[in-house]
Amino acid sequence: MKVAVVGTGYVGLVSGACFAELGQDVTCIDNDTNKICQLKNGKIPIFEPGLKELVDKNVQCGCLHFSEDRASAVRNADIVFIAVGTPTRVGGREADLSYVFGAAQELAREIKEGAVVVTKSTVPVGTTRRVYDVIRSETQTRFHTVSNPEFLREGAAIADFMHPDRIVVGSASDEARSVMQTLYAPLVAQGASLFLTHIETAELIKYASNTFLAMKIAFINQIADISEACGADVAQVAQAMGLDTRIGPAFFEAGPGFGGSCFPKDTRALAAFAHERGVPVPLIDAIDTFNEARKRSMAGRVIQACGGSVHGKQFAILGATFKANTDDMRESASLALVPALREAGAQLRAFDPGVRLASLAAFDGVEEASDALAACSGADAAIIVTEWDIFKNLPLEELGKKMRKRLLIDFRNLYEPAVVAKAGFSYISLGRPAAHPEEKMANSA
Repeated sequence: MKVAVVGTGYVGLVSGACFAELGQDVTCIDNDTNKICQLKNGKIPIFEPGLKELVDKNVQCGCLHFSEDRASAVRNADIVFIAVGTPTRVGGREADLSYVFGAAQELAREIKEGAVVVTKSTVPVGTTRRVYDVIRSETQTRFHTVSNPEFLREGAAIADFMHPDRIVVGSASDEARSVMQTLYAPLVAQGASLFLTHIETAELIKYASNTFLAMKIAFINQIADISEACGADVAQVAQAMGLDTRIGPAFFEAGPGFGGSCFPKDTRALAAFAHERGVPVPLIDAIDTFNEARKRSMAGRVIQACGGSVHGKQFAILGATFKANTDDMRESASLALVPALREAGAQLRAFDPGVRLASLAAFDGVEEASDALAACSGADAAIIVTEWDIFKNLPLEELGKKMRKRLLIDFRNLYEPAVVAKAGFSYISLGRPAAHPEEKMANSA
């Protein structure tokens, strides 16, 4: 089948490349001519492990194309995916759907008879029906609309697409369902579950899933706070809870608060959607409120670990993106931590392997280091913000020799406290007792 993907952002580019890998003839289109030019020249505008290799492979075999000519791509497509951004509306909590409806209006005059138009973007319930209305107002051509939400984790998107937990398809048309079943047949043949439902249900499944996962993160972070207050170990609490099959271990790591392009935006949008319809959702409201407070509180933890003041002290910031294996800075905890420490008088040197920090407004006045060791040179403390693999195996002995003081503040709980203390560091993590080198020596006596 011929597939057109409108939007070459994270979801559109990954989905397009993966559909091509499944043997479809895919054309990715975008109004951003510079982005299309980059893609034609083999430059990938986002960081995602394995994506460049997948794109290059399918471009070379003729299965994947990039074009600014939306009309031609849509006119020949059996399926058209709308995969544009749905950011939070400026000054509000609702999803901004202007890009979705703009894309629908533009493709309306070009879709061929019987084409299936699919909303891949994360959209509130009712959006796909409105997409149908927008297109219908512009054309008399017979077409179908489908909701097919994505469930891709940044940093593992290709694996998530090719080996999905489930594929959700919402449609009111048997013909459209049949087309989508054919499209996803290779994945179903490998054991993927294809969940067919109504359009509104499919749209809500996406928001409900992301909000539930956000709730798990917020919950374990609150348990981490309780653990600190009573001397418990949140890692062991989470491990034991995760063994309960009703709960499961996923998204149960204490941290500095969730960020990225999905969880904050989708939690707010679901709450706003409910409020518009007079449905009270205090639990969902509380998730975002707590998470934002969580991110803001990290600077206070650093100040407390340093005896109440960071003025004039040097810190290494290890990681800036909201999670590892991505260059995504959206809603990252570092965007709250770094300005707060700077305002408190700290001197900062930062390193992140996935993103250049010099152009970021939040990192104004922050020196960018070439690697973790350089970031830690002369530092009074090193602060792990993002769980990149390279930060999980720091050469502690060498690190300690470069630092002014041996203090490691770990907001991702990457280390066993006793191991860090043995290397001569004081170690502060989340939801676990602090460890100090003198305590380790006393316990060994």
